Amino acid sequence: MKRGIWVFVMVLVWGGIAMAQQRNLRISVSPVLVETGFLKHLLPRFTLKTQVRIDLVETGADVVLGPTGATPILQGEDVVYYVSVPVEGPKAARFVDWLKSAIGQRTIGAFKRDGVQVFTGAADLVVVATKVVFAGDIAVGETLSFANCGRCHVVGPKNRMGGVGSTPSFALMRTFPDWQRRFETFFSLRPHPSFTQITDVTEPFAANLPPTIVPLEITVDQLDSIVAFVATIEPADLGAPIVHQ
Repeated sequence: MKRGIWVFVMVLVWGGIAMAQQRNLRISVSPVLVETGFLKHLLPRFTLKTQVRIDLVETGADVVLGPTGATPILQGEDVVYYVSVPVEGPKAARFVDWLKSAIGQRTIGAFKRDGVQVFTGAADLVVVATKVVFAGDIAVGETLSFANCGRCHVVGPKNRMGGVGSTPSFALMRTFPDWQRRFETFFSLRPHPSFTQITDVTEPFAANLPPTIVPLEITVDQLDSIVAFVATIEPADLGAPIVHQ
């Protein structure tokens, strides 16, 4: 009886190992990178070369491609993308090695959109880590954000049921590569000019075009504090679309 149980357990163990070896390589990719259409160019070429099939997943990935990590692999549109391997395995190693190879780097550079090259390989890029220091007061920025921006945006958990449905949350906007520029110049981006005043920066409202809602009036220092606070917000985890192959 004991021998039968032991054999049954071993069958389960070895069966699980075999299934793990047979499953497709799981990759999680930055949503911004997915939207470029780059993966439709890259992944089929890797599969054709290696016969390794790939599934895009939101969680539990073997390999992650995104704007953070230790190993730069491609760059374009003012962003460097990195590759990391949360779950090591022969398929993950093969994919990373291919990306870093001359063939993989040429494949990255061959992707074009409207006839224009979008990315270049970055396997040889030496990245010097720099920390951006924001001058504003984070606590003041938090208070200002909820009091002013919270009228339309979900700023954080404190007003997660608030905001206007058509406006993006702060966490979502933190996923944008140019989030800092967007916040620093928000007053010039529609619809903000119609109701926003930045002291000594924006022009007064036209006498015949008064704001239709209570004006948002802040100083440059207060705007710096808002940006400093937003920098502390964790970007939303948007995952990546799941592809069934």
